Amino acid sequence: MKTDHSPQILSKRIAEIIRNKLVVGELLPGQRLSEAALSEQLEISRNTLREAFRLLTQEGLLKHQPNRGVFVATPDIASIIDIYRVRQLIECQALAQAYPMHPSVAKMKQAVETAKQYRDKQDWMGAGTENMCFHAAIVELTDSERLIAFYRNISAELRLAFGILNDPELLYTPYIDKNAHILELLNSGQNELAAKKMSDYLELSERTILAAYTRKNS
Repeated sequence: MKTDHSPQILSKRIAEIIRNKLVVGELLPGQRLSEAALSEQLEISRNTLREAFRLLTQEGLLKHQPNRGVFVATPDIASIIDIYRVRQLIECQALAQAYPMHPSVAKMKQAVETAKQYRDKQDWMGAGTENMCFHAAIVELTDSERLIAFYRNISAELRLAFGILNDPELLYTPYIDKNAHILELLNSGQNELAAKKMSDYLELSERTILAAYTRKNS
C-alpha cells in the first residue's frame, strides 16, 4: 500500500477499508481484531492502524476493551431500531421518486442476478453482500451525495446487525425474490407500490433481527 499521503488521510483510507470488510461480512460482531495481523495485511504501521481503529470506534463500529484489545461492535436494540427508521425514510422515498432509466437501476438488476447465482451455489454471505449492493443502489436513486455518503456509513453497522442472526441462509433467502419483485415494480413504473413493498419488507427484516437479538440475549 502506498504511504505517500499524510498520516490523517492514510488513517481515513484504512478506516474505509476496514469499514468495507464489515459491509461484506468479512468481520463479524464480537470478533477481536489483531493489530499485528491487520497491520501486516494492510502494510501499514500500528500507529496508523490505531488511528483508524479510533475513527471506527467513534462511529460505533469497533469497541475498545481495556487490557483485551479492539473488537467488532455488536449493535444494540436502540441502534437497530434507529437504523431501520433511517432506512424507511431514505429507501422508500428513493423508490417512490425514482426515475426508471436511472443508471442505478442497472446496479439493482446486477445485484439481484448475482445474488441468485450465489443462492444456487448456497453462498449465503455472497448473497448478503449483493443484498447490501441492492440497497445501496436504491439510495443512489436519490442523486444526493450526502444521503449516499450517509448510507455508506451506516451500511457497516447494518451488516453487523445482520450478523447477530448468525444464520445467513435464513436471513437472505427470502429477500432475494423480494428484491427482484421490487425491481420489477420499479421497471414497470409502479413506484408507489415498490415503495410500499419496501416498507413492508423493512418491517419484516427489522422484526427478524430484533427477534434474533432477543433470543441471543435472553
